[in-house]
Amino acid sequence: MLNIDYTFMSESQNVEWKASWRDEYLKWICGFANAKGGRIIIGKDDDGRVVGVADFRRLMEDIPNKVQNHLGIICDVNLHEKAGRHFIEIVVPPYDVPISYQGKYHYRSGSTKQELTGASLNDFLLRKAGRTWDDVVEPNATLKAIGEEGIAAFKRGAVSSKRLPSVADDSSEELLENLRLTKGGELKRAALLLFSKDPRAFFPNAYVKIGRFGSSDADLLYQDVVEGNAFQLADLTLEVLEKKYFTSPISYQGLQRVESSEYPYEALREILLNAIVHRTYTTAPVQISIYNDRLIVWNEGSLPDNLSVEDLKRKHPSLPRNPVLADACFKGGLIEAWGRGTVKIMEECQRLGLPEPDITTIGGGVSVTLFKDIYSEEQLKGMGLNERQVEALLLWKNDGRIQNSKYKEKFSITDRTALRDLTDLVDKGLLSKEGEKKSTVYVYKGRNVG
Repeated sequence: MLNIDYTFMSESQNVEWKASWRDEYLKWICGFANAKGGRIIIGKDDDGRVVGVADFRRLMEDIPNKVQNHLGIICDVNLHEKAGRHFIEIVVPPYDVPISYQGKYHYRSGSTKQELTGASLNDFLLRKAGRTWDDVVEPNATLKAIGEEGIAAFKRGAVSSKRLPSVADDSSEELLENLRLTKGGELKRAALLLFSKDPRAFFPNAYVKIGRFGSSDADLLYQDVVEGNAFQLADLTLEVLEKKYFTSPISYQGLQRVESSEYPYEALREILLNAIVHRTYTTAPVQISIYNDRLIVWNEGSLPDNLSVEDLKRKHPSLPRNPVLADACFKGGLIEAWGRGTVKIMEECQRLGLPEPDITTIGGGVSVTLFKDIYSEEQLKGMGLNERQVEALLLWKNDGRIQNSKYKEKFSITDRTALRDLTDLVDKGLLSKEGEKKSTVYVYKGRNVG
């Protein structure tokens, strides 16, 4: 026996505790083998206490045989003892080939086991074969499906970004070959997503769906479908949003009136590009839900196992679901290659004093929520503020702060009235009070005093 103390080993992504053995735990072993490997400890309860197994001698023979007979793999099965109680450690290594149990594939993700089906199973099998969905040849496609408009847009982006300036004079065939979008003269799926005249002829869910909602999710006011190739789809979607779904609130830069979008353009464009590049293309389109105070972009496709939502908020490895598609988008100047897309989104919202975007995993995909600028004229007028308060918040918005003395001077009012107005803005959560007496300033939400 190995002299290892497992009393304090925590249950985690790679460790599972079971009080007693059941043959159904072969599914867990299958899941570990298909993921990053792991350990199953037989003889520990859910609280991590060693409860022991009475029939450990029989199990030490049965478990290795069942693993090999049902899964076709070999695991280390070790016997341990703690305070006179025996427990069994099953060490499952990761396997490069897909492992099935009774014809079904299981996968350990986080602290749960999943049975892979549909698109998830397809992606898993391709990945185990060293392939990705976008790298597969589409047998029914020919060069006639490729549109020159998308090719021309790519060349402009590649030249202006200086990432691939040599493509300016390439033919369509040469460009597709140089981008590794063909194999043996046949088009890969990524080529059709990027440049085909009608991507939905090959992939019916390759589009963006937009919906404007009222007071609840059941209150759909109107909707649109945006179609186009992946290289142009983000900009086409932004065009529809700006024309039909967004207003242009008025803000002030000094005394100059400035019209701007409800949401930061660069952040929203980055979100859309991420959704297009990292999504799966087999089940559902990219979906944009717009409410009075927020906008949500959802794309199907879970995060890679070694990336969390918190990782997305800082520099992280670039692990695209569709690497061939992502590489072409990078060379065409659309995206960054080093995992900075979500960081740029966070930085842009912070720069504009907006709340931090909310990123979450839901419904088998990733959802990103942008919150509206609470200091737009439209938002402020709906909060029961007086005219002075609205004008002041718009006037000093870019400064990020308001001083009592300037407020009083601007509106020719008494100290008492100015204090009452500014205190009301603090109570409504629009400003925070910083400092004391003459050094007091009223700071906009999301801004720092510097």
